[in-house]
Amino acid sequence: MKQDGPFAVGDRIELGRPFSGEHRTWIKHLLSDQVLTTKYRAVRSQIFNLLHVKDFSGIQQLLDDDELRRDCVQRATLLLGRLFNLDTDTHEIRTRMHEFAGTADAVIEYLSNKVLAPYAAHIEISNEIRIITDPVELLLIIFDDRYHQKVRFEAKRKLVLMNLAGAIDQRERETAIEARFAGFLNFLNAYVWSPDLRIGEHQHAYLLSQHDPEDYRCLDVRVIDREAAQEITLEPLQRLTFVKRRIFRAGNRDIPVYVSMRKKGPAAKVLKLLRKNEKNPAVAVDDELGLMAVLDGRAEVTRFVEHLNKAAVRSGVLMTQEDISDTLTGGSYAATSTGSSSATPMLKFFARLGDTRVEFIIHTNQSYLDYNLRLGVSHDEYEMRRIFESGVAELLFPRDIYHLDMDAVRDQQVQRSRQRFSGAGGGAGSDSDVDTGASRGSGP
Repeated sequence: MKQDGPFAVGDRIELGRPFSGEHRTWIKHLLSDQVLTTKYRAVRSQIFNLLHVKDFSGIQQLLDDDELRRDCVQRATLLLGRLFNLDTDTHEIRTRMHEFAGTADAVIEYLSNKVLAPYAAHIEISNEIRIITDPVELLLIIFDDRYHQKVRFEAKRKLVLMNLAGAIDQRERETAIEARFAGFLNFLNAYVWSPDLRIGEHQHAYLLSQHDPEDYRCLDVRVIDREAAQEITLEPLQRLTFVKRRIFRAGNRDIPVYVSMRKKGPAAKVLKLLRKNEKNPAVAVDDELGLMAVLDGRAEVTRFVEHLNKAAVRSGVLMTQEDISDTLTGGSYAATSTGSSSATPMLKFFARLGDTRVEFIIHTNQSYLDYNLRLGVSHDEYEMRRIFESGVAELLFPRDIYHLDMDAVRDQQVQRSRQRFSGAGGGAGSDSDVDTGASRGSGP
């Protein structure tokens, strides 16, 4: 994918002139790095084997001959099916390839709609690439000089993203992630939430918070009901955040908890593989299932964790906690992810229940508001920073093709994100702030 590497997409491509001066310079540069040379030969061999050609002149024949190309597509489809352990018929394999192509497009559309929204027109997918879902067609476009450099780059990019999507799909089938997700939901409903409430029942509440004018950290927060929220006139730097809360019973006490649960989607997993420069989802994606819980205070957080352990035993499973970090009452979080802040207050651990591993992030009301809003700490800012600082933005949208300075774009986007909550970009505590909590999901 890198435009400064041996697979860079140039302005023109000439399969029929292998001994040009430009090609000689390229080969000299390639041979100066043995690792790059080995990688190039491996990828070239894979391309030739997939297309069933001996050299680049064979690729030119495929570009010129429709019948040869159709035969190539038929043969390559079966090979790709076996690559992703799809032991089925051609139609089903093509359906899967269509899904992988949809995931590849979803990665770009996610960035266009969120992290890079003001630059959506700059990075929009070319129409010629958006409609193609067949890997062979995309591969051949890379070698077809009739297509503009941007289109050929996007064909290569889509192929790379489809390959990652295929690896993720294969792992999800092998690990039965959907079944484990359903099983974890059943565990929560059967053993964790109060038996006095029906499945899916919530209590509605609002967090009324006061924020610091400098970094918008939460200075004070209290829980109020819907009726009280409707009567309040917000002061400057005050905010109302809506939360739907479950109930769990600890001893003879009912304790409310706002819960947001997620199963990381394919596009998010592809982005994580890119950020970690990893092709194996088993290595890079260790947080497929996640649960965020928000409680009124530290004492309630402790009771919730104890309740989870006891609920697991009642279900017949011993819950073990791994990779624990706790900064709710001070200390510094050992941030390892690019772009994350070590000042983020939270209790974080992975809970293993049998063959299911779930990432838990637990907040108090105050730390939850900091997690959403505090400048330099908020999750939205972190999500934005990691796309740039990991190099993913430059990888997917190289400057020589999209003409965007990603360092400048990052600074502008972080500033825009901060203005949303500092009062400069619409005013803190406005009516639009009331349902902020609901935007992250009502929880399981």
